[in-house]
Amino acid sequence: MLEKTNRMNYLYDFYQALLTPKQSSYMALYYLDDYSLGEIAEEYDVSRQAVYDNIRRTEAMLEEYEEKLLLFGKFQKRKTLISKLKEQIAAGVDNQALIEMVAELEKLD
Repeated sequence: MLEKTNRMNYLYDFYQALLTPKQSSYMALYYLDDYSLGEIAEEYDVSRQAVYDNIRRTEAMLEEYEEKLLLFGKFQKRKTLISKLKEQIAAGVDNQALIEMVAELEKLD
């Protein structure tokens, strides 16, 4: 569950501009502010089921955006490569290995 929450938070960060204000608000309350479905429903004067359905549809939309745009995947790859670069620099690895990692980073953009 925590892994899904983290993933949704990242996807929301990357793609929130593509959501409607209501979708954005529901997702922020549910995932960022940890509101329950009932609390969100009460806040917007709708049924708990309506909130649940909206959140599930929005999650599916975020996953579709990621499939097409790959912003989160590239972010993760970039983060991994930067971490490896730091390790290699600290270990005093030769310049060719560092140049190759920088080239990989450049390909991500």
